[in-house]
Amino acid sequence: MAHDAQDANPLMEQFARIGKALANPHRLRMVELLAQAERSVDEVARAARLSIANASQHLQSLRRAGLAKARREGLHVYYSLADPSVYDLWRAMQRLGEERLAEVRQVLSDEFDDGAIRRPTTEEELVAETTSRDITLVDVRPVVEYRHAHIPGAITLPVDEIHERYEEARLSGDVVVYCRGPFCLLGPRAVREFARVGVSASRLTLAVPDWANQGHPTEHGDSTKEQL
Repeated sequence: MAHDAQDANPLMEQFARIGKALANPHRLRMVELLAQAERSVDEVARAARLSIANASQHLQSLRRAGLAKARREGLHVYYSLADPSVYDLWRAMQRLGEERLAEVRQVLSDEFDDGAIRRPTTEEELVAETTSRDITLVDVRPVVEYRHAHIPGAITLPVDEIHERYEEARLSGDVVVYCRGPFCLLGPRAVREFARVGVSASRLTLAVPDWANQGHPTEHGDSTKEQL
């Protein structure tokens, strides 16, 4: 039995490398960011509000654990997730946290109490809604993420630009916003921003990576609807 336990230790140590790499809120934030689009170190640093040196260290930790990959282009290094399964692991951690941690449920209750209903999350349900109802689907993530991949037919209107640009967006029918998934705070912020300008909006809880991982089509670049 002792021999078996000793044989298991090196294997468990290797698995523990993944846990150690993810045991940091900044690195979890980076996993979420890289799931949306490939980013340079500079872009990750700005999005995560870290110094470039600090962001680089965190990204290297993710790469050493096999969770991220890097490529060099000129003077810049670009990072992306090593595999879609990395994002699946992050989503599993989110669901487990919601189920098992009262603190997570409290934060969700506080931050997501925007009065908005949650829209359907499957392709079939969403297609049925958009076919039978006049819906404007709004991607409130940063434009770089929208250009990398977005749900077909969505327009881009980053949450920080809603107040200034909502009239340009030519919104019609029901306004449905989506961001990085059911635990993304950009969605509730967008609902509140729309409410401030007199527009009622609901939230789609599905993230683009989830949508794509289920085999559903995405659009890339600037769609014709995005040209405001």
